[in-house]
Amino acid sequence: MTDNKEQAHQQRMQRKKTVVDAAIARADTERGVLLVLTGNGKGKSSSAFGMVARALGHGMKVSVVQFIKGSFSTGEEAFFRRFPEVSYHVMGEGFTWETQDKSRDIEKARAAWEIVKGQLADPSLDLVVLDELNIVLKLRYLAVEEVCQALRDRPLSQSVVVTGRGAPPELIEIADTVTEMQVVKHAFQAGIKARKGIEL
Repeated sequence: MTDNKEQAHQQRMQRKKTVVDAAIARADTERGVLLVLTGNGKGKSSSAFGMVARALGHGMKVSVVQFIKGSFSTGEEAFFRRFPEVSYHVMGEGFTWETQDKSRDIEKARAAWEIVKGQLADPSLDLVVLDELNIVLKLRYLAVEEVCQALRDRPLSQSVVVTGRGAPPELIEIADTVTEMQVVKHAFQAGIKARKGIEL
């Protein structure tokens, strides 16, 4: 009986391998990708920074621009600033409910975008992370059409990760990969403070 189960499992895995191998063989286009990480769940920026670590492991050159965060130091900033291959720009002054100054927030977003435009035209950059850009677009601090055009016009080999809640439909439309993080349960809802190494 055990032999029959093992044989059935092996046959299922062989069929699965055939399907997966065929899908891998069909994926023959070589170019950078645009990834959008959105939704209300935790892990959007964390996922992006995981890709930064992965890129560094492959000897790639990376740029990070943080649009909203900036009023407090984060672990990822402290860590990735150690690497000469990473260009790190903290351009925000904190969450909008903290800053309470829309014109200043727009000014900061536009200053960040000026930096990003140069990076999206730089073929030496393998990965560009635009952290919390979705929020800036949702609030219309930047023109969605201008951002999407710059993303479409970037060097063919360059990959870009855009994070933040509320990704606009126009960005989702041009993205290669879109992941929506959903909240199932969060420690903050139970009154637990944000922790270094987890949220900070």
